[in-house]
Amino acid sequence: MNLELITKQVSNLCRANGRYIRNELDHLTGIQIEEKGENSFVTYVDRTSEERLVSELAKILPEAGFIAEENDSYPREVRYNWVIDPLDGTTNFIHGVPLYSVSVALLDDNEVISGVILEVNLQECFYAWKNGGAWLNGQPINVSKVATLKESLLATGFPYSDYSRMEEYLQVFNYLIKNSHGLRRLGSAAADLAYVACGRFDGFYEYGLNPWDVAAGSLIVTEAGGRIGDFEGGGRYLFGEEIIASNNKLFDSLVDKLRQHFKLRPNP
Repeated sequence: MNLELITKQVSNLCRANGRYIRNELDHLTGIQIEEKGENSFVTYVDRTSEERLVSELAKILPEAGFIAEENDSYPREVRYNWVIDPLDGTTNFIHGVPLYSVSVALLDDNEVISGVILEVNLQECFYAWKNGGAWLNGQPINVSKVATLKESLLATGFPYSDYSRMEEYLQVFNYLIKNSHGLRRLGSAAADLAYVACGRFDGFYEYGLNPWDVAAGSLIVTEAGGRIGDFEGGGRYLFGEEIIASNNKLFDSLVDKLRQHFKLRPNP
């Protein structure tokens, strides 16, 4: 399997989808926005973007199944599966806030072997394949070299429906906002991870996420020289609904800080 070729084909596909999303922004009306869950929205643009991706990805790797945000009826396969977020940051999109992404990853069993994130508005395409490094629009990228939390710029995401861990979350937020260069909340976890990979952010953490939010970004971060884990520093970030991403120098400090406040979650 030529992962470099596959990744570049997916990059081109994501760029085409990005053009579609940008073109549809002016046509979106309030009656076309649905609430699929508490504070969780979907539009015809999300659904059409996903359908386009599924159709074209099936041509790139016919033996692969799909784990997709907007439609859980696509077939899943034993070994290879595409993980798709057709529009990460829908709330930003419907409010005209210019930051949202397309995210596509390829799983081999439960290992991410290819990942692409397109930030639609700046047309920045971040991508990586296993053992191939991390790239932004054809240029290699690396995580930052910041060594302390005090010097770091961090990103997080606010829970939009699962408030069961808000007390712990706010304790960590309170500490980090006072002991760093600042905290940012972009509204697209895929973009947060891409920005860690290229060194714009030094670290990122969030809970309540799904595989399509983090799959592509997790590989791009690690191929850029960073580290990924759950709130205990372990490997349950893909399906475990919590993630920490940072450069190597900050990772242990972030894990220690989150471990101090968040209770260990039982294995699913």
